[in-house]
Amino acid sequence: MPKPLTKRDRIANELRRMISEGELPRGSRIQQDVLASMFDTSITPVREALRLLEAEGVLVGEPYKGLRVADADYEQVKTVYMLRRLVEPYAMQRAARRLSPRDIDLAERLVAEMEQAAAEGDLARLNATNHRFHFLFYAKCGNEGLADEIDQLWQKFPWDMLQVLDDRVDETPNEHRAMLAAARLGDGDALAKATEWHLSRSFLALGRHLTGHKIADPFEVDND
Repeated sequence: MPKPLTKRDRIANELRRMISEGELPRGSRIQQDVLASMFDTSITPVREALRLLEAEGVLVGEPYKGLRVADADYEQVKTVYMLRRLVEPYAMQRAARRLSPRDIDLAERLVAEMEQAAAEGDLARLNATNHRFHFLFYAKCGNEGLADEIDQLWQKFPWDMLQVLDDRVDETPNEHRAMLAAARLGDGDALAKATEWHLSRSFLALGRHLTGHKIADPFEVDND
């Protein structure tokens, strides 16, 4: 049974969500007293949460200016992507044999909801539903620790930047539909490959946005 979250952890999780959904924009300043009021708590757990996020690189400190939300760093994002490519397709492959018809039906509803949220420009709902879709599968991988590790990687990925890239608007629904089709067939290999394609296409678009030029897939062993 998982341990209950501390105040520090709850605050840190909420701040990660706010950053990932763009509620706290990149570069925005962090004020401890404002957060303490927002979370109806003392300064101590807020300070502890901020130290945790600073250690993760989510926040950065500047002399005489305090903390701000960090800009996305290409090298850090690349490392997170490479780790995601290693573990998420494997988790999907494991999940394929454990999914029930009810799980598949829910996944299909979530894909439709994502498409509706994207059409309406509701990025917060799109982001939340995208997480639900993927973790519907990861929760079925048969290893809770693996799903937890994937969740940690997701918290380090700049979803706020990825979900406003125009060239992903048309591609992403098709990729989710391909994953859904493989899951419905119970084809673990096809589901893993569809996940690999989805992750690589997302990262290449994000990498192009962060660097200003087309990049080679760093997951390939011959690419640096």
